[in-house]
Amino acid sequence: MKSKYNEFCKRRSLLQSKIGDGVAIIFNTEKISRNRDSHFKFRSDSYFHYLSGFPESDAVLFVVGGKTPFSILFCQQKNKEKEIWDGFIYGPIEAKETFLIEEAHPLEKMNEIAIKLIANRKKIFILSDNTSKQQKLINKWINFNKQQKRAGIRTPEIVVDLASILDPMRVVKSPYEIKLMQKSADIASEAHIQGMRNVLPGKYEYQVEGEILNHFIQNGAGDPAYQSIVAGGKNACTLHYITNNQKMISGDLLLVDAGCEYELYASDITRTYPINGKFTSAQKNIYEMVLLAQKKAIEEAKSGKLFNSPHKAALSVIIDGLIDLKLCNGSRDEIEDKETYKNFFMHRTSHWLGLDVHDAGNYVDTDGQSIKLIDGNVLTIEPGCYIQPSQDTPKEFWGIGVRIEDDVLINKNNPVVLTEKAPKEISDLEMFVGKKNE
Repeated sequence: MKSKYNEFCKRRSLLQSKIGDGVAIIFNTEKISRNRDSHFKFRSDSYFHYLSGFPESDAVLFVVGGKTPFSILFCQQKNKEKEIWDGFIYGPIEAKETFLIEEAHPLEKMNEIAIKLIANRKKIFILSDNTSKQQKLINKWINFNKQQKRAGIRTPEIVVDLASILDPMRVVKSPYEIKLMQKSADIASEAHIQGMRNVLPGKYEYQVEGEILNHFIQNGAGDPAYQSIVAGGKNACTLHYITNNQKMISGDLLLVDAGCEYELYASDITRTYPINGKFTSAQKNIYEMVLLAQKKAIEEAKSGKLFNSPHKAALSVIIDGLIDLKLCNGSRDEIEDKETYKNFFMHRTSHWLGLDVHDAGNYVDTDGQSIKLIDGNVLTIEPGCYIQPSQDTPKEFWGIGVRIEDDVLINKNNPVVLTEKAPKEISDLEMFVGKKNE
C-alpha cells in the first residue's frame, strides 16, 4: 500500500520543484445535496486526488516549495459518533501516516496556519476554477497579511493558475497510472461485450445500459466515467443522447458510448452494431467508412506527431467516403474548405483521457498550433458519421449514426489500444450481438 501513496509523494515533489518558494493550495470538493436528506455519491476533485489520494470531502492540501519543501493536509476531525452514520473518517493523525504527508491538522486550524504559510511568499498557486467560497477564503488570508505590513509581513505579490503547472504533469501518464487505465479499459471492454450479448429487438435501451453498469460494479469499477449513451436508430444522431428509454427495433443500429472509472481513472469506449445482428448494405457502407477512418487515425497516434494528426487522417477517409456514397457533392478540397462534411461528421476525433474523461491538458501551444504527442499521453480516437433525414440524402441512409471509439496510449511509434478487447470488426460484432448464452 505504501508504494501506492509513494506515487502521490512523487507528484507533490515534482510540483514543489516547479513552484520555487511558492505555496500551492488545492481544495477538495464538498458533498453535494441531491435532494432532502440525500447526497450525491462523493467524488474527489481530480487535481486534489492527483496530488494526495485522500478520499474525503472538504479537505484542503497545501504544497509548500522552497529550501525545505513540505505538504500540509487539513481534514475532518476523527468523530466516532459521526462515523456511525456516515462511515470511516481518517482524522489528521491517521491521514498523515497513511497518505505520507508531512503534516495534517483539523480543518478548524486551517485559517490560523494558512495565514502563516502564505506570509512572505512571493507567489501562491491556486486553481482558477475555485468556487467563490474558496476564493473568498484565500482572499481573507491575503487581506489579513496586508494588515500586518507594519509588522514586516509581506503579502504574496503574484497569484498563479496552478493548472498551468499541473496540466502538463497530468497529461503524461506514469506506469502506475497506465496500469489503472488499462484495468479501467478492460472492465469497460468486457462490459460492452456483455451489452452486445443482451441486445435483442423489442428490448429497451436501458436494459443494455443496465447490463453494462452491472458489469462495472461487479468488477470493481463502482461508477461510470460519464452518463452512458445507449442510442438505437435515429437516437444515435443525437451526439449526447442519454435518455436511453426507447424500444430497440430490428433493422436499426445501436450506438453504445460507455466507460467506467477504476480508482478514478476513466475509460471511454463507443461501439455501434445492428440490433438484429446483421448490417444492411447502407449501414455496412457507413460502418466500414468510419472503421477505416479510425484505423488510419490510430496509425497517426505516435510520439512526435501533432495532436491534430489523427483527426486529419480520419477526416481524409470520411470525406472520400462521403463522396463515394454521394452524400457530399463537390471536389475534395471544396468539401474540406467549406466544411460541408460537418453535416455528417461534426466533432473532433480525439480528447485527452485520464482522471477526467475529458482530461486536463492543452491541445494547442501558445501560438495556437497543435501540440506534439509524447510518450505517456492517452487520448481517444473516435470518428463518426451521423445522417439526419434530408431531401439531399438517399433515404436508405436516414437515421444511421455510427461512432467507433478506443482509448490509445502513445508509445513511440507503436500506439497501444487499451480498449482492444472490445470487438469492432463486422464479423466479430455479428458473432457477439444477441448471443446471450454463447
